[in-house]
Amino acid sequence: MTDPHSSETARSAPDTGVAERAVAAVWRIESAKIVATLTRVVGDFGLAEDLAQEALLDALQQWPVEGVPRNGAAWLTAVAKRKAIDGWRRRERLDDRMAVLAHDLEREQAEAADAPPWDPDAVDDDVLRLIFIACHPVLSREAQVALTLRVVAGLSSEQIARAFLVPTATVQQRIVRAKKTLAAAHVPFDMPGRDEHASRLGGILGVLYLIFNEGHAASSGPDWMRPELGLEAIRLTRVLVALMPRERDAHSLLALMELTAARFPARIDAHGEPVLLADQDRRRWDRARIARGRAALATADTLGSGRGPYGLQAAIAECHALASSVEETDWDRIVVLYEALGRIAPSPVVELNRAAAVAMATGPASALQILDRLASSGALAGYHLLPATRAELLRRLGREEEARSEFAAAAALAGNDRERALLEAKAADR
Repeated sequence: MTDPHSSETARSAPDTGVAERAVAAVWRIESAKIVATLTRVVGDFGLAEDLAQEALLDALQQWPVEGVPRNGAAWLTAVAKRKAIDGWRRRERLDDRMAVLAHDLEREQAEAADAPPWDPDAVDDDVLRLIFIACHPVLSREAQVALTLRVVAGLSSEQIARAFLVPTATVQQRIVRAKKTLAAAHVPFDMPGRDEHASRLGGILGVLYLIFNEGHAASSGPDWMRPELGLEAIRLTRVLVALMPRERDAHSLLALMELTAARFPARIDAHGEPVLLADQDRRRWDRARIARGRAALATADTLGSGRGPYGLQAAIAECHALASSVEETDWDRIVVLYEALGRIAPSPVVELNRAAAVAMATGPASALQILDRLASSGALAGYHLLPATRAELLRRLGREEEARSEFAAAAALAGNDRERALLEAKAADR
């Protein structure tokens, strides 16, 4: 196949490793926009993802030979559109849709040489439409989350399974069934009417929250964070807030994201290694994001009769944002906020976080009792942060051998390379 954007191709072909890294980077950052654009064009969610995957395989074959295009996302989208045309032609479906698509493709190719690379900060309604499709009421909540994380966040089935502590096969089955259900229900690629927004809001906020969390702390891979994913979740949440300006939880989630993302610049060092909260240079925290987050939380407070789960988490993030140091943090207030969160949205992870706050407020001994109850319940079996947190408390109590054993157990469970290395170093520390 001839490169559809030959004018954008680099003059000299890179080696295979460079090209493969370029393909991976473009897909990681732009896959949601590519699939969203293709879904709008072909009108079939499953077909759109298949076409995008086929274009990705072409890139892996061609870019090492012909060079990396200046606009890799446009290259992949154009190749996928051509594959759609070829598929329709083979099935003798030379209808108006194919004619329109071919015309659009010609126009895009004519403009490609002068077009700048896609702006990741630009509002892309197609991606939001994709989220509304993935969160369609015909799907179960589990299927909505799995499908959105797969297509919008670009996570593998293994990464999604690790995030939810379920078998990979379970995630794969959910995704396959979700695609079949959407096709059978003839779900259109379009924004639902305003009367349907509220019924889908909970699911959409839930998946945006999970996408942001994956950006904040990657469940697997070589990097501790995926900041581009977190920032995309913030951008989409802003669009959602603009669509639903009277929804308390949308503003609350935006507040949580902004306040948490304010710490992104200080969470890794120059080599990409993790920098934990106690060691972060708070001068590097983004004060503009903190201001935006506090404003969003204040807006949320005017819209509802009390804070929901996202609002309580945003309030916890605000406590951190306002403190000049770990020692000056209002840990008593954070414990109270976690207790409130545990009452309205109970989960073992909330209890784990409450224990960490209790350790800072009243000492490690009482917090360790909470963690021991969690461990005996089996609710967080396989979750590396349980033994990691327990190890920190044991070390503070002077129980070094037990702490090293727990750090080693946490390292064995960690899916993220950077985090695993950090835990292994703590296990080896004498």
